[in-house]
Amino acid sequence: MSAFSDPRLLSIHDFTYQLPPERIAPEPLPNRDQSKLLVYRRGTIEDKQFTDLPGELPAGSLLVFNNTKVVRARLFCQKPTGGIVELFCLEPVAPHRSVELAMQQTDSCVWKCLVGNGKRWKSGPVQVAFPGPDGEALLTAERVEAAEGYSLIRFSWQPAHLPFAEVLRAAGHLPLPPYLNREDTDVDAVRYQTVYAAHEGAVAAPTAGLHFSDAVFNDLHARGIATAELTLHVGAGTFQPVKAEQMAGHPMHAEPISVNATLLQQLLSHTPRPIIAVGTTSLRTLESLYWLGAQLARQPLPAGAVPLHVSQWQPYEGGHEVTMQDSLQALLTYLEQVGSDSIQATTQLLIAPGYTFRVAQGLVTNFHQPESTLLLLVSALIGPDWRRVYDHALAHEYRFLSYGDSSLLLP
Repeated sequence: MSAFSDPRLLSIHDFTYQLPPERIAPEPLPNRDQSKLLVYRRGTIEDKQFTDLPGELPAGSLLVFNNTKVVRARLFCQKPTGGIVELFCLEPVAPHRSVELAMQQTDSCVWKCLVGNGKRWKSGPVQVAFPGPDGEALLTAERVEAAEGYSLIRFSWQPAHLPFAEVLRAAGHLPLPPYLNREDTDVDAVRYQTVYAAHEGAVAAPTAGLHFSDAVFNDLHARGIATAELTLHVGAGTFQPVKAEQMAGHPMHAEPISVNATLLQQLLSHTPRPIIAVGTTSLRTLESLYWLGAQLARQPLPAGAVPLHVSQWQPYEGGHEVTMQDSLQALLTYLEQVGSDSIQATTQLLIAPGYTFRVAQGLVTNFHQPESTLLLLVSALIGPDWRRVYDHALAHEYRFLSYGDSSLLLP
């Protein structure tokens, strides 16, 4: 079996390029929609501005956005001796594992966290003061358990009636990508969020959406381009480097997704017109919906029997094919059975060369790091032409990574 029919045999070292540090955009442009737009359409490459996007999309397209909102997940806590311990909140553990519920938790909670300066934090609580509704408030953190690569941290706070989301907003800092190598600013507080961000829970922005402005949305709607939203809370694993010699040795991170029945119906009614994902997270969620529905179509589950989940290698393990329409209908039937209006699931889906796309026909995305799973996804979509696209972007002064320029990829 070749590597391109089984991505587990791929070497990430075949997906690299030279990215000069000066090509990494350190700051956002003054206006969201003034970035460059590289348009790749069936092998041809054109240079545009992002404001041109509505006119470059196929007629009748449906654009699907990830409406997750970045939380201020970095906390700089002080030890009694005066030293600083940095905590990076990754995901909730107790009393809720659901990000949405954990953000509304009052009094106390437990999160899985990365710990900076952890070796200097032997025992005891650390604290951070923050402005509360009636004066100074206080967040206290205690290490419950240390594991390999992370710790379980119990947070408690006063006033106890505040939801944890409000605590993080007041006490925390935005978790900018590590390659920016700087502290967050008041500008980042606005510009490292999309204008449509709605549901708190991400620790990294869905950066393809950062370019969209009200003016671009107005142009989209004027041209009859439909829009829809879903939610994938981007985890810190999006920055996890691939260290394995072959992709079989790389554990893909799991991320929670939430998709309402309205979007499922919209996707069903939109085919065969083009469905374009805004960002790799939207694309992974759309494709994950297919695999969730395919599971249910083949073997319907008793209501609430097991959590819905897409595993890393599920698409590459063979099995009976299910049409996109049957898959989405199976999801709608499941929602009727469980009496819910939204799919709640997790996905570890790894999209790499060898993958067959079931839902998305195009992608709006930024330019990604060498040897990353995001670059594998781009290669899966446009094949070896990813090198032509990246060579062109480097040769034509495009800005790279989170605050960089954009591309529209139409295979």
